[in-house]
Amino acid sequence: MTAGSAARVDHAVTSGTFSLDGETFEVDNNVWVVGDDAECVVIDAPHSVEDILAVVGDRRVKAIVCTHAHDDHVRVAPALRERVVAPILLHPDDRPLWELTHRDHLWDVDLADGQTLEVAGTTLQVIHTPGHAPGAVCLYAPDLDCVFTGDTLFHGGPGATGRSYSDRPTLEASIRARLFDLPGDTVVHTGHGEDTTIEAERELLGA
Repeated sequence: MTAGSAARVDHAVTSGTFSLDGETFEVDNNVWVVGDDAECVVIDAPHSVEDILAVVGDRRVKAIVCTHAHDDHVRVAPALRERVVAPILLHPDDRPLWELTHRDHLWDVDLADGQTLEVAGTTLQVIHTPGHAPGAVCLYAPDLDCVFTGDTLFHGGPGATGRSYSDRPTLEASIRARLFDLPGDTVVHTGHGEDTTIEAERELLGA
């Protein structure tokens, strides 16, 4: 860790498409980078390697962590891996979705519930939250008072369901059991759109 630096969250928005079940939509995705001045972890690899590298700068990337394997979250993961020489991490339950986008490349390391990832002196805790996708995970950073929820939880409620490999009751159960136990003032950094807090979403869902 660089002297005088501390772990922080950097952010950018990148635009592209999301395709599943024969439909394609224009989407804006959040790119989250957690680290200090020397090293970082990239959360999701949506549409543009260059947009991600603009946030990373000259830091060493320790890992590319995918919250789930929908194409708008993993599309450039293999290309980014080549550029920064870092492993791709994904929950294995999302293999069917991954293979819809990447048939010739696999990820490098399986994510597991309860696993911890270390970067820049801080810890990211892996929370398996199936529902939006079978292998969806959230990443809780207690030292930074935030959680990265991918498409599991948004400002305004749970992520989308109704498409292949998704299930609304499973998603709501994951949110209630795994996320709503976090401190209420925990900032929720989402895969799309603006931030929220655990407390605000608990109130919306009546939990």
